[in-house]
Amino acid sequence: MIPESLKKELASRIAHGVTPREAAVDVMKELQLHYGWLTDEAVVEAAGLLGLSPLQVEELATFYEMIYRQPVGKQVIHVCDSISCWAMGGETMMAHLAGLLGIKPGETTADGQFTLLPCACLGNCGDGPTMMIGEKIYGKLTVPLLTEMIGWFRGAAIETPDSHSRSMP
Repeated sequence: MIPESLKKELASRIAHGVTPREAAVDVMKELQLHYGWLTDEAVVEAAGLLGLSPLQVEELATFYEMIYRQPVGKQVIHVCDSISCWAMGGETMMAHLAGLLGIKPGETTADGQFTLLPCACLGNCGDGPTMMIGEKIYGKLTVPLLTEMIGWFRGAAIETPDSHSRSMP
């Protein structure tokens, strides 16, 4: 069950929209943030807040690839698999990330830290290959950079031959 303060905040956002459906993605993202993923309970709660049926919320949730209908890791890594990123080496980056994490695309690490997901376009075609961790986009990926980044996100810096002193987010 969501806290009353979150329920009031979401109701306020919905009231400021032209229609309740306009706020559906925002409501789902906030509930996902609260629960860690969009649980069945959250779908019902969103439906009640939006004045929609749970089926209508479910249809919207399954349309958007960044709304998660199953548990995900603390860090969700979206790797762009559009033609632009693919042509710039995106497939190699996905394979390297999968190897570093010890999982296949679509899976979550055993420790629950990372989920690796392919996604459509991230809108960063000029700086491909691209990935997104959380809400931050990273472009011009290389194997050494990915190795360093995953080390940083794990909390243990990994030195690579061309690593620089970078501050990761």
